[in-house]
Amino acid sequence: MNFEAVVFYAFAAILVVAALRVVTTRNPVHAALWLVLAFFTAAGIWLLLRAEFLAIALVLVYVGAVMVLFLFVVMMLDVNFDALRMRMRSYIPVAATVGLVILAEMALLLVRATRGAGAPPEATTENTRALGRLLYVDYVYPFEIAAVILLVAIIAAIALTFRRRRDTKYQDPGRQVKVRREDRVRLIDLRSGKS
Repeated sequence: MNFEAVVFYAFAAILVVAALRVVTTRNPVHAALWLVLAFFTAAGIWLLLRAEFLAIALVLVYVGAVMVLFLFVVMMLDVNFDALRMRMRSYIPVAATVGLVILAEMALLLVRATRGAGAPPEATTENTRALGRLLYVDYVYPFEIAAVILLVAIIAAIALTFRRRRDTKYQDPGRQVKVRREDRVRLIDLRSGKS
């Protein structure tokens, strides 16, 4: 067994343990941190397969953005997780069905791989350059159209959620700058209290 196979099996074992801990841990913050570990080990497996772009994208997008957002939401919202756990038994049939389907798919892939029904193509070290060439040369128009659609979706989401509240007091800096001392301060001559 060569060094790459040992590293692959180590990463795979860490990934399986982290994925199990995501599902079995009771604290949602700990579950999110186990998921971060699972993403990092999955990125390591992608690096072993010489898919550097996918590994970096996994770390940047999922660990850097999605998991940080998830942690902020979990920590800031006061969610009653005990009430959610009480209804967990009603989800067991659906979860078991989905798990069995995924297990059957993985078993079929392993059987196909052990029979030698098709060796995976040799990965090249130039895959990031090839992906960039595909995105920015061959598929530049669909890529730009997707970017414009995402920009329109972002602007629409901001426009739909942005409402001015009437009970909020807003400051007008122009009026604040124009204020004179006589408008705000009034001097009163008080006589002493002697009779």
